[in-house]
Amino acid sequence: MSAKPAFVFVHGYWHNEDSWKHLVPALAAQGFVSRKLDLPGAGRNAKMPDAFFRRPIDAAAFASEPSPNAGVTQEERTEAVLEAIRAIGGPVVLVGHSMGGATISDVAEAAPETLAAVVYLTAFMLPPGMPPIAMIQHETMSSALVPGLFRADPAQVGALRIDPGSDDTEYRAQLKAAFYGDVGDADFAEAVLGLHSDEPVTTALRPSVVTRERYGRVPRHYIRCEDDCAITPAGQDRMIVLMDEAMGDRTTTHTLAASHSPFFSRPADLADLLVRIGS
Repeated sequence: MSAKPAFVFVHGYWHNEDSWKHLVPALAAQGFVSRKLDLPGAGRNAKMPDAFFRRPIDAAAFASEPSPNAGVTQEERTEAVLEAIRAIGGPVVLVGHSMGGATISDVAEAAPETLAAVVYLTAFMLPPGMPPIAMIQHETMSSALVPGLFRADPAQVGALRIDPGSDDTEYRAQLKAAFYGDVGDADFAEAVLGLHSDEPVTTALRPSVVTRERYGRVPRHYIRCEDDCAITPAGQDRMIVLMDEAMGDRTTTHTLAASHSPFFSRPADLADLLVRIGS
């Protein structure tokens, strides 16, 4: 067994394992093994509504077509990450971005003995009983730009639906501002190509299941991104306070001057921070 823990990376909503493509080689250069995966319903596993592929898009059809991704569950996503951890066979630093935070919390509750630490990269770190939607709708998140990207009623289609294929200039500008505010235009254009449109709404409604007895045993870190327009700094800080109160201890916090996607805009700085956490 390596003296160093391995890293397992969990992407956020609408993203895929390519989020981590710059970090994996940077960590390998420091002697760390890394694993990344597409969650069920994401990346190569994503299913998209037929209307997404018909351009110019029929906005009414796109807004009303039921999501073929609606049946994906949080339990499936948690199990996929647990399988990746079991395949490593040693201690793991589990890193979750954005809504990937809900998944790494579930994993830490299910298998705390496998983890050296959990790391929330500007992610949803939710106290017991809180569903993601409660945080999304909280006043500290009122300036977040992501809800303005939705192109369907989640209750009607069964998904939180965005349009990464849009050619509308204003929509693309908001998409960039929400997720990639400090990313160059060329990298933004490449990143958008990997996004999928539909995230199952049930995963946003499911309450956090963490407990002091299990999840609370795992050292946790939060990487605050102070220029984030998807999960606001105020929202990040509120989640840290709530989890600390629930667990009766303190989250180790770190801050990057970055937007929602430092794995694209500041990969070297993020890798250095993760190396310190894993060492």
